[in-house]
Amino acid sequence: MKPAINFEEKIGKTVGRRKPPRDMFAFGMSLQENGIQLAKGLRLRGLPKGVFRFRSHEEADAWLMKQLIRSTRS
Repeated sequence: MKPAINFEEKIGKTVGRRKPPRDMFAFGMSLQENGIQLAKGLRLRGLPKGVFRFRSHEEADAWLMKQLIRSTRS
């Protein structure tokens, strides 16, 4: 059985590097606050809860759009 990773392969080029935030808690709280502000701005009241069965993905997408439009108009 051949291994999935070739450890002898050299990495050719690295483009950019992401630096982790210094304070993970503050970063998480800022994401939470952004989500709250976005929800307030869009005035979303939420979708009906439960299990819904659809015949196709298109039918599910149409239902979701209808629910989102209804929640923003209220």
